[in-house]
Amino acid sequence: MIRVSNINLPVDYTDEQLLKIACKELRCDTNAVSSISLHRLSIDARRKNDVHFSASVNLSLSTNENKIISKCKSKNASICKPYKYELPSGKKPDMPPVIIGAGPAGLFAGLVLSLSGFEPIIIERGSNIDGRAKDVELFSSRGKLKLNSNIQFGEGGAGAFSDGKLNTGTNDSRARMVLEEFVSAGAPNEILYNSKPHIGTDFLHIAVKNIRKKIEKNGGRFLFNTLATDFKIKNGRITAVETALGDIIECSSVILALGHSSRDTYKRLNELGVSMAQKPFSIGVRIEHRREMINIAQYGAFSGRGRLGAADYKLSAHLENGRGVYTFCMCPGGEVVAAASEENTVVTNGMSKFARDMPNSNSALLVGIGTDDFGSDDVLAGIFLQRKFEKDAFFLGEGGYCAPAQRVDDFMNGIKTAGFGDVIPSYRPGVTSCDLNAIMPDYMSASLKKAIVLFDSRLKGFACPDAVLTGMETRSSAPVRILRDEFMQNPSCRGLYPCGEGAGYAGGIISAAVDGIKCAEAIIRGDKNG
Repeated sequence: MIRVSNINLPVDYTDEQLLKIACKELRCDTNAVSSISLHRLSIDARRKNDVHFSASVNLSLSTNENKIISKCKSKNASICKPYKYELPSGKKPDMPPVIIGAGPAGLFAGLVLSLSGFEPIIIERGSNIDGRAKDVELFSSRGKLKLNSNIQFGEGGAGAFSDGKLNTGTNDSRARMVLEEFVSAGAPNEILYNSKPHIGTDFLHIAVKNIRKKIEKNGGRFLFNTLATDFKIKNGRITAVETALGDIIECSSVILALGHSSRDTYKRLNELGVSMAQKPFSIGVRIEHRREMINIAQYGAFSGRGRLGAADYKLSAHLENGRGVYTFCMCPGGEVVAAASEENTVVTNGMSKFARDMPNSNSALLVGIGTDDFGSDDVLAGIFLQRKFEKDAFFLGEGGYCAPAQRVDDFMNGIKTAGFGDVIPSYRPGVTSCDLNAIMPDYMSASLKKAIVLFDSRLKGFACPDAVLTGMETRSSAPVRILRDEFMQNPSCRGLYPCGEGAGYAGGIISAAVDGIKCAEAIIRGDKNG
């Protein structure tokens, strides 16, 4: 193939325009092109009077491609090869590997193991995606929480009820394999080329189910609604997993893809002496604006035109008080959702469907929490701190899993909100007007206030008086890291592979999936485990 880069396109470009521009760069006739596909597409909104797309494309030609490259002498054109993931080779073990958790890390570990003939057993405490969706809706509409099937637990992991963002900071080539598998499983093709790809909750549910079916077709087995309660360790090696149903599954390798909310599992692993460490994380709120306001702030007069869609943003600052504040998991045209997994707690998160067409846009607005803030050397102290904020939020929300919410202007002035204005909170089961300052330590409320003012100077309207803050967002990442060595195994328990976001080695769908693949590859290769 030939790749042509640095193509500028209007926001309402057509496929015909794209072809003509690429061929002009190559100095070839459009009839010579056998196929053309986008390789990369990003929005350049640095100048509000010239918002446009920047693209690179892959072309296959009916003529000699090397001659075309030599003839056109373009610095933007080069020969490229398509990506192909290669499975590692290894000997199938006597006992199937076990995977704890069916989030992105567990699913992609299971996929690679099953494609290699290793027939993994995937244990998931929650329901499959269809049953889980019903449980989540029951909680959102009626406040009836199922402790093991909710936004945190179940097939697809916490990311299955989010914006489904697939952009990542990792440069690992396996990320391309993850994207291609998602498309093969029913995700929109555009995730292969968008610089900020997202599936959306609706398409993610389809893809997750189809990936599971592919794993099952290749010999993998899923145990849904099955909680792993204990781990058998002998002479420093994993030998079995015990479930709440009393089943004992013998094994020599276990991938711990448990997610960042499996607090009971963290507790049991700590009791067993599995080496773990405290890890910094973040706590804050969800901030919600009108979608149209964010669109105009980002795209100006181009807002709503062509192929732009709903605008996103990403903001961060290191404040004079030493705290880092940043936005996270921004959901354009989405909603704030109830993400509790324990009784009498309130946890918020954000979610968007693929269309991103709901009235509001929201994002987590988070303050960095260091281990010095934990108040204890206990390895689980970060969890205790999370739980404190979640219980305080439940109390401030006055029960029924209603979330405490406040207008930005009222928060800045320490006034209890009496009523909401232009921005109507989207959180279900509902919100209770309050003063969020009441449950925040001074360092948190002060940092959020400074950041809101600062971010408004970068994104006009961020400090809009009627913008809504909904608390609390506590599950942005795990407050614990389950240690592992260069062989991907826990130093104190051979054959135990801490994996993904819950083990402290990932920060999103793609990075978690890639980490799952890497753990699966280590098992297949038989990397040193003695």
